[in-house]
Amino acid sequence: MTNSIYDKLDTEKTISRIQSLTPESLGLWGEMTVDQMLLHCTAAIEVAFGEKEITVKWMMRLLGKLVKKKIFNSDFQPNSPTASEFIFTDKYDFETSKAILIQKYSRFSNEGKSAITVMKHPFWGNMTYEDWDKLMWKHLDHHLRQFGV
Repeated sequence: MTNSIYDKLDTEKTISRIQSLTPESLGLWGEMTVDQMLLHCTAAIEVAFGEKEITVKWMMRLLGKLVKKKIFNSDFQPNSPTASEFIFTDKYDFETSKAILIQKYSRFSNEGKSAITVMKHPFWGNMTYEDWDKLMWKHLDHHLRQFGV
C-alpha cells in the first residue's frame, strides 16, 4: 500500500515523524542540519501551492521530463542535486521551522487536491495530482529518513 499526502492517517504518521525530530537530530548523509532540512522541505511544498518559484535552465527542464517516471517510481537517492532555491545554509529557529513544515504539509490532507495550484513543475514538467502525491510524499520521507525518523 502506498502512502498519500491526501490521506489524514498517513499525514498524521508523517507529522509524528516530524515531531520526533529534535534540534540535536543529525543527518545520516548530506550536509544539511535538521533546521535547514525542515526549511528545504517546506520550500519544496510551497512550489505546489504556487508560493515559491524556482528557476530551472532549459537543459535541466529537459532532463527532469526524461527521468521523471523513473524517479517518481523509486526511492530518492542520498546526496541528489537540488535547486538553489531549496538550499538553506544559515542557522534557523528549529521550533518555528518545524511548525511551518507541519502546517504546510497538513494542507494536503486538509484541503485535498485543491491545495495544489501548480500543474507544471519547473523541473519535472506537467504534473497530475498523483504526481504531486508521489513527489511530495517521497521527498519528505527521504529527508525524514535522512534524519533517522
